[in-house]
Amino acid sequence: MIDIRGFFQKNRKLFSALGMILVVVLIFWAVNSPSIVGASATERLLPIYNVQREDKVVAMSFDAGWGNEDTQTLIDILNRYNISTTFFLVGDWVDKYPQSVSALSAAGHELMNHSSTHAHFSKLTEDQIVADVNNCNDKIEKLTGKRPTLIRCPYGEYDDHVIKAINSIGMTAIQWSVDSLDWKGIEADEIRRRVLDKVEPGSIILFHNAAEHTPEALPAIIESLQAQGYKIVPVSQILLQGEYSIDHRGTMIPK
Repeated sequence: MIDIRGFFQKNRKLFSALGMILVVVLIFWAVNSPSIVGASATERLLPIYNVQREDKVVAMSFDAGWGNEDTQTLIDILNRYNISTTFFLVGDWVDKYPQSVSALSAAGHELMNHSSTHAHFSKLTEDQIVADVNNCNDKIEKLTGKRPTLIRCPYGEYDDHVIKAINSIGMTAIQWSVDSLDWKGIEADEIRRRVLDKVEPGSIILFHNAAEHTPEALPAIIESLQAQGYKIVPVSQILLQGEYSIDHRGTMIPK
């Protein structure tokens, strides 16, 4: 008859080591399991970076917070291609350039919120964020008759309490999935390459209204996207209607 007790006593160290290995394997599986990672990630509040779409449509957006040298040039270029886009405006910029705000609206572009003073929202309370956002909304609505429904957080910074504050007033936070990095002063060819290499159906592209080489880069980007069969629309038109979720990457997905 096999002495089971004696066998385990003689091999105690072996079984102890095997037990530790099993514990480590189980912990690794738990931490890296897609279902668990997904569940944890969806608890975060996120802005929309891009949209899951089958059709070839992309959204083009411009942030306007400081200079105004190229706004009319951008309007002319976009008008040449019969394209409407989204401009996210800082309230202080609206105060400085009301004629440009009116010109953008008259040209058919949608004007959305980029905060009142371009403050760091993560350092503000929820009440302060709401007050800041509404202040910018009031300024845009006064000039255009339309109240913004979308916002791009200053510096692209956010956390749960920032998104919660934005959601509390019925607005939607918008990020981007394709960054032109035009604000860095890179050459037009580099801007074009960065955008065209990364764009895909449902992308939200980020430009700036006062970047040095954006007007030079824009026609080639538009022509290439159109040649590939893409339709270029404002951000609000790329968003899904009805029920949706936002996954851990910030992708808007239909339920």
